[in-house]
Amino acid sequence: MDRFRGWPVTLTEGPVGLRPLRLRDVREWRDVRLRNADWLRPWEPSNPETPLFRTGLGPYISMVATLRREARQGIALPWVVTYEGAFAGQLTVGAIVWGSARSGQVGYWIDGALAGRGIIPTALAMAVDHCFFTVGLHRIEANIRPENHASRRVVEKLGFREEGIRRRQLHIDGAWRDHICYALTVEDVPGGLLPRWRRTREALAAQKSRQGTGNPGNPG
Repeated sequence: MDRFRGWPVTLTEGPVGLRPLRLRDVREWRDVRLRNADWLRPWEPSNPETPLFRTGLGPYISMVATLRREARQGIALPWVVTYEGAFAGQLTVGAIVWGSARSGQVGYWIDGALAGRGIIPTALAMAVDHCFFTVGLHRIEANIRPENHASRRVVEKLGFREEGIRRRQLHIDGAWRDHICYALTVEDVPGGLLPRWRRTREALAAQKSRQGTGNPGNPG
């Protein structure tokens, strides 16, 4: 069936990688989560009936079991984000709907020590292309809190379309929070999102280089 096509899979672009989440990732996952608890807490979905932020072995095993089951059912693609081969975060395409919709929702997080290096935009571009051109999805959404400017910049740099506010959509950090819905459809990226992101990244690097060079005789 189409829904099982393209999983499990490992994707790479330079030092950035996506690979399936494994039970044996627990030590790295726990260490990164503990180190980034304050960084992640304001943005991550929580269950109103459970503690706000859990990093122990039990929650991890439960999460992996759930994601593996959903992957087998064709309704999730749960990846680890790697940077230079090391655990750097997670990216999951979930809430996949088949039939006439063929859509999914993406969520991601990264170690704060690695933020700003273009890791998540690259990982997201790889994931979107895989979902569109291998798995067979038609639409990918990213729902992001308005206050999460760093995450919004990720999707905006990649050309996701802002489609409006979803009021009190998810329970996060102790309350029901509004989210901005961003989306792409396969028609938006006929040549692939990753090639487009490569061009954008090269243009940004060239612009930064020009700004850094300047005229040595002019201190302004």
